[in-house]
Amino acid sequence: MEVKHTIQVLRGGTPIALKRQQLRLEVIKGADKKHRIDFDLDRIVIGTHERCDFVLTEPTASRQHCEIALVDGGYAIRDLESTNGTFIDDLRIHEVVVDRETKLRVGDATIKLTPLDSAIEIPLSTQASFGPLVGASPAMRRVFEQLRKVSPTEATVLITGESGTGKEVAARAIHEGSARASGPFVVVDCGSLPANLIESELFGHMRGAFTGAVRDRVGAFESASGGTVFLDELGELPIELQTRLLGVLERRVVMPLGGTQTRPVDVRVIAATNRDLRMQIARGAFREDLFFRLAVVTVEMPPLRSRKEDIKLYVEKFLDELGARGAFKLDEPTLAKLQSQPWPGNVRELRNLVERAAALGEEAIPGEPAALPAVSAVDVSIPFKTAKQALIDDFERAYCEKLLAAQGGNITKAARVAELDRVYLLRVLDKYGLRPKR
Repeated sequence: MEVKHTIQVLRGGTPIALKRQQLRLEVIKGADKKHRIDFDLDRIVIGTHERCDFVLTEPTASRQHCEIALVDGGYAIRDLESTNGTFIDDLRIHEVVVDRETKLRVGDATIKLTPLDSAIEIPLSTQASFGPLVGASPAMRRVFEQLRKVSPTEATVLITGESGTGKEVAARAIHEGSARASGPFVVVDCGSLPANLIESELFGHMRGAFTGAVRDRVGAFESASGGTVFLDELGELPIELQTRLLGVLERRVVMPLGGTQTRPVDVRVIAATNRDLRMQIARGAFREDLFFRLAVVTVEMPPLRSRKEDIKLYVEKFLDELGARGAFKLDEPTLAKLQSQPWPGNVRELRNLVERAAALGEEAIPGEPAALPAVSAVDVSIPFKTAKQALIDDFERAYCEKLLAAQGGNITKAARVAELDRVYLLRVLDKYGLRPKR
C-alpha cells in the first residue's frame, strides 16, 4: 500500500483540519515479535529507551535507534547513529524516504511499516494568527492550535525548527497566552555567550566568585520569577552546564556561583534549538535526560519554503511595521518570484529583504534575495578542479575575515550568525590562520 498525501478538511473554504493516513509499525522478527502500534505522529522514534514512541526490548537495538518522519512523498527513515545500524534488506541506511510498505531491520529485529487506509483528523486553528505570530497556511494553523492548547498550562516546551522560523516569537506567544503573562519574559541566548559566562547568566554569582565579579548578580532564573525563562539556542549549551540546568529543572532551586545557599525559583521554562538534539545525544554532545525533561511538549516551526502561501501575509505585515505599505507594490509576478525562492533564512531572511527595499527607497519589493557576487576572474589555463578550489579558498577567507570583524572576534556568535557549527568554523579559521589570538 502506498502513502497518500495529507488532505485538508475545508469548511467554507477555510482549512479546519488535516486528514492524515495512519502508519502501522509491527515487529515481525526478534524479541518483541507481534508488538504493534498504529501511529498518527509527525515523527516516530524507535529504540529501547522508555520515552521512545515505539519501545523495543531487543538487546541489539540502541536506546534511540532510528526515527521515521512524515515528509512530502512518504516517510523519511533516519538512523540516529545507532550502534548496530538500520537496514532495509541488506543495505545499511543513513536516511531514506519510502512511500509504501517497507521492512526495516533494527539490530536483530525486523519491523514492518504499513501505511493504513484508516485516517485521523488533526484540528487546525480557525485563526490566522496567535499573539505576534501570523500565518494562514495549514502548517501554521496547526502550530497555532498547539500553542493555544499548551499556553495556559505550566508545561515545559521545546520549540524546534530552522534558523529564522520564529522560535523566539512563538515562545513569547506562549508566555503572553499564559497565566504568567504579567510576569517577566527573560531570554538567555546560549549560543552568543562564552562558556565561562553562561553559568553566571543563568544562575547568577556572588561578589568575588571569579575575577571581575565585583558585585552580586541575579541570574536569569531568579530574574524571571513569576514569569518565563526562554533558553534560546539550547543545543549550544556546554555539556557540563547541562547537568546544572537539569538539577535546576528538577529541584526548582538555583545556587549562584560562589554562593552557599540555594534559592527557590518560580519560572516556566521554554527552550528552542535549530539543532537535531537526538543526533546530539547519539554523539554524546547533549544529555538524554535533559532532552526528555525539556521536551514535555515539542512544537516544530515549519520552514517558509513549506508554506509559501504565507509570504504575502508576512510582506504586508513587515511593510505595515515599517510604515511603508503605501510606498510599495506587491504585484502577482513579484509575489510569484518570492514564492519560488528556497528561503534558507526563512522569515528572518524575508524580513531583511523587505527592510532593505524600504531603506533603499525601492519602488517595488525585489522579486528575490540579493544574489552572490558574480565570479569575474577565472583562469582557464589551470585545471577546473584547481581553479574551483582556489575560488572557494578565496571566498572562505574573505567571508571569515568579514564575519569575525562584524562580530568583534566572538567565535561563538560568529558561528551562530553564519549558521555554522562552532567546531567547523574553528577548523576553517585555523585553515587560514584567522583564529583570534587570546
